Amino acid sequence: MGVKKFRPITPTLRFKTISDFGEITKEKPEKSLLTSIKKTGGRNNRGRVTIRRRGGGHKRKYRIIDFKRDKFDVVAKVVAIEYDPNRSARLALVEYPDNEKRYILWPDKLNVGDNVISASSSQVDIKPGNSMTFVYIPLGTFIHNVELEPGKGGKFVRSAGSWAQLMAKESGLAQLRMPSGEIRLVKEACRATVGQVGLIEHSSFIHGKAGRRRWLGKRPKVRGAAMNPVDHPHGGGEGKAGQGNPHPVSPWGKPAKGGKTRRPKKKSNVYIIKRRRVKK
Repeated sequence: MGVKKFRPITPTLRFKTISDFGEITKEKPEKSLLTSIKKTGGRNNRGRVTIRRRGGGHKRKYRIIDFKRDKFDVVAKVVAIEYDPNRSARLALVEYPDNEKRYILWPDKLNVGDNVISASSSQVDIKPGNSMTFVYIPLGTFIHNVELEPGKGGKFVRSAGSWAQLMAKESGLAQLRMPSGEIRLVKEACRATVGQVGLIEHSSFIHGKAGRRRWLGKRPKVRGAAMNPVDHPHGGGEGKAGQGNPHPVSPWGKPAKGGKTRRPKKKSNVYIIKRRRVKK
């Protein structure tokens, strides 16, 4: 694993940094774990754009990933580490004694040849890739692929380099520090995987040119202040005029640029002890 830099032969290469893909051990994906993806281009069933700045991109196949880790108490061997075009994290291909293969998120420090296990009702070694409920995870452990509801599969802390930390356990609830700095409660019966998600250097990668963003399916973004008044509440004015609006909003009047949009009476509020850090 490492960050690959380039000599500034062209303007796009001056700041470009990408992964050296040194951790990848298998080029072609496992055929039995592939399925097709239908792209929407940000359009709904009526053909109208409902998500702006989305479209194009390279054609992909979806890798079926075992977020539930529901093959309990059976040791699996890591046979390969692969690239996944659908997420920032890498995948680990594991094989069970009955020759069944599954993809899991690749934790940092998990190598080809290592063994992983998902425990059903007991504690196993606290090492990267092992999965268990919060009942058996020691305090202070770094975890990822965390469930919100028991048996529903990991829903958050899944991107490259991310981790959550188990802070406390009380009255059937586990207290987690999330990657955002938020501290929230999760039921002790939920599962999580030990370790930090691999490819920690991902946050330092720089695309370098607009074309690389287009390969990812990201279309151009235009500032509201650069539009006409008919197109955006921030539009219009002479020259480089500011937004003019003391409360920045989206084209449909929803608070933007740091404005709070979360519903005040959302059910999950009772599980949040401390809100996430707000970027200044």
